[in-house]
Amino acid sequence: MNEIKVIIADDHKLFREGLTGLLQKYDDIKIIKSVGDGFEFIECVKNLVEADIALLDITMPNKDGFQVLRELKTLNATIKPIVISMYNDGNYIAKCAKMGAYGYLLKNTDESELVLAIRTVSKGKKYYSAEISEKMINFMSTQSISENVLSNKETEVLGLLSKGLTTNEIAAKLYVSSRTIETHRGNILKKLEVKNTAELIKKAAEMNLI
Repeated sequence: MNEIKVIIADDHKLFREGLTGLLQKYDDIKIIKSVGDGFEFIECVKNLVEADIALLDITMPNKDGFQVLRELKTLNATIKPIVISMYNDGNYIAKCAKMGAYGYLLKNTDESELVLAIRTVSKGKKYYSAEISEKMINFMSTQSISENVLSNKETEVLGLLSKGLTTNEIAAKLYVSSRTIETHRGNILKKLEVKNTAELIKKAAEMNLI
């Protein structure tokens, strides 16, 4: 039986450790490396660390998942990336597929589907569940794939938040209601997978969004 060598790249240590513990039960899957950001992952690839599959988070510091996917193409790497994200937006999914991801899983995916995805992709096939495929197709049928994680308006709101402006101040500056700004802020928090403004500013800076 051929071993499937896997690298995990995610900035949450507990998540990495949980995945490692879960996958160690399978004789045909071997975790050879676990890294906390995109830069470390790319260094592994450049140093010719032998691996078949990468389980790749999107919102990582230093290099996010999109940057990693883009760089893997330029490196002509043979490692096959499977994106694991909390975000089930059709734009994210379509963008990852376009950039060379072999699969896209949500972080609440059950164990059996995770193992099936790894085994499927290790054979050179793509793995997108019916739910994920539907979201991607629905999005692609109505919109073009955005190269940006945030919309232009969300980027504008993020920039003003990073300068310390309040919701009311931003609303006045952009000539919209406070509720509209709160909606944008909520969407930004969700997309960057953070809980509050302090975490948002830190993560946005790490991702070079501000």
